[in-house]
Amino acid sequence: MSPARARGAKKSAKPQRRKSTQTPAAAVRDYAHVALVLQGGGALGAYQCGVYEGLHEAGIAPNWFAGISVGAINAALLAGNPPQHRVERLREFWERISVPAVPLARRTAGWRRQWMSAFAAVEPWRSLANAASALDALAFGQSGFFVPRPPATLWNAHDPATASVYSTAPLKRTLEELVDFDRINHRTAPHLAVGAVNVRSGNFVYFDNRATKIRAEHVMASGALPPGFPAVEIDGEFYWDGGVVSNTPLEYVIDSEPQGDMLALQVDLWSARGELPRNLSDVLERQKDIQYSSRTRHGTDRLAERQQLRTALRKLAHALPGKRLPAPLARELAPWLGEACLNVVHLIYRAKPYEEQYKDYAFGAATMREHWAAGLADMRASLAHPDWFVPPPSSVGVATHDIHRGRK
Repeated sequence: MSPARARGAKKSAKPQRRKSTQTPAAAVRDYAHVALVLQGGGALGAYQCGVYEGLHEAGIAPNWFAGISVGAINAALLAGNPPQHRVERLREFWERISVPAVPLARRTAGWRRQWMSAFAAVEPWRSLANAASALDALAFGQSGFFVPRPPATLWNAHDPATASVYSTAPLKRTLEELVDFDRINHRTAPHLAVGAVNVRSGNFVYFDNRATKIRAEHVMASGALPPGFPAVEIDGEFYWDGGVVSNTPLEYVIDSEPQGDMLALQVDLWSARGELPRNLSDVLERQKDIQYSSRTRHGTDRLAERQQLRTALRKLAHALPGKRLPAPLARELAPWLGEACLNVVHLIYRAKPYEEQYKDYAFGAATMREHWAAGLADMRASLAHPDWFVPPPSSVGVATHDIHRGRK
């Protein structure tokens, strides 16, 4: 049992009120696994970069990255670079893709960025600027990410790899430039898993570097959202964005049943809670929020029930003669008798009033930096609660923290 667990066990009656004199970085050293869990959300993914920058500032280095869609791209950039270069690589990627792919559109986007700086406090102008950057993405694509296909080919494609509005060939080149896949696939690499869905079978799969040699195609498959982006072929099968089925990889991390305590830093880009829509644009935005938001509470409720069962089984074993189960039964129940705990620090991007249903493809540079800054601010606010990073006692097993909701 770790020292932090032993201290917490004495106060198990009210573990949620424990205060820590440790820094978050010191508390995190008690975990066997520190997982950064990244949702999909297109242009909103810059928020995740700010979150990671906050972790980097605090001296916290995750050893497990799990992502879907743009979360998979960010996860690959992190796992595929040494810790001292990760923030730099994230910034290089996002600065590159935040300008339109067509030179003329880049020039107008630059003028718009200057105007946006001058009128930063005027919400109608910010909404208009975001809408313009979304229109740029639709019409011209994004540099280093995706480009439109010729209109004449859109309805005449006879190849699953080209049946889409945009080509993601630029993304493959960008990933191969900025991500060291040899590093990802080295036996000492951090754990990396990216989720996708098999187009033919409809089955959800995770490409995990513990079982699969990860290439750029695996990351691209996780972000291949139809009909915008094409299915990606891997070993004769075609895959789409994992968000088609599930947009949050926390459940995969949970179901992996790792040995030892885990801190899961879950970074969501869509909020399940929101205002009642008042117009059609609001309806479209709210629909996306609900569809792509996570089910964190469901996942942690499942874990809490599982932990209660583990506690009951351990009590049962201690009540038996000899205070232990018969050997064959003990082997069978071994996965249910462990004392490993899960602590979830949950961060959720909160959309601004002037962001609308196109917020996930408004790739403008000013908006990207705003999202990044929001993630950094939220991570710093979470780090201001050192007790959140201390493992919960084994009698509790699961804890969830969120600066926007308070402790659950």
